[in-house]
Amino acid sequence: MTLTILCSGQGRQHSGMFALTGDVPEAQALFARAAALLGGRDPRDIVLTENSEALHHNRIGQILCSLQSLAATVALRDVIPDRIIVAGYSVGEVAAWGVAGVLSMIDTLDLVARRAEAMDAASPAGDGLLFVRGLSREVVDALCEKHDAAVAIVNPDDAFIIGGCRKALQIIAQKAKEMNAVRVVDVPVEVASHTKRLANASSTFREILDHVPVTLPAPNRVRLLSGIDASPVADIKIGSDKLAAQISQTVHWADCLQACIEGGATAFIELGPGPALSGMVTAAYPGVTARCLDDFRTLDGARAWLKRYS
Repeated sequence: MTLTILCSGQGRQHSGMFALTGDVPEAQALFARAAALLGGRDPRDIVLTENSEALHHNRIGQILCSLQSLAATVALRDVIPDRIIVAGYSVGEVAAWGVAGVLSMIDTLDLVARRAEAMDAASPAGDGLLFVRGLSREVVDALCEKHDAAVAIVNPDDAFIIGGCRKALQIIAQKAKEMNAVRVVDVPVEVASHTKRLANASSTFREILDHVPVTLPAPNRVRLLSGIDASPVADIKIGSDKLAAQISQTVHWADCLQACIEGGATAFIELGPGPALSGMVTAAYPGVTARCLDDFRTLDGARAWLKRYS
């Protein structure tokens, strides 16, 4: 049996997201580093005291979500099997490099912060993301082309994240509803991630990656996937090129999940926050087991479940 670890992107930050990981002794260095990156504010306090809008600011959101994946990995390391597949959604792909052992955990957090800063610097004011389900890729592409937007992420079952300026996204949302899209909803992200509008951020982040120690290929029996083409990451230059390009190119998440299944995945655990990715797995592959960390009331419960795949 092969376990797949999924590292979540932004969008599901919540007040209880560190309930299982916040007190883990082995994770305290990560929380301390995140606090330093957040101006001295403890991330555990931030999620408890800030409103939802503040939690979804681009830089804060990216750091919080990545911290959760890294802290969960440290907390569960003793029961994570040697043979795993690791994939990350949006900023979760950077966290996935840390989870897979390709980057140090601290370097991963630092990279997430610098990635967010590069994106903020490159992003036109008023940009964002929109979720649309139930229209074909061809129809969605036509809407995007007409209104100067782009498909940012391709999810399973005709579900798409679209990036562009908010005015254009409002028009696309209305048109999609008129075309009887199953679901249309704003995504709480402040930049048009994974579109050419962030091309300058890709260039900046690629230069940053050249100065960070990377160990590739990943440790034996660990398969790390690239978000833009679902291929295994095995070469430092090619992998870094793709990780940087991902900021301004479409993420093919449906292909990533398919690659996990084809690679022998029989169970998935999403490290969170939230169940968005594990929910996609169960919807697209009904016979496959998928859980998220938020499903468990205690770390012992999560450990007991993971031991089945050790």
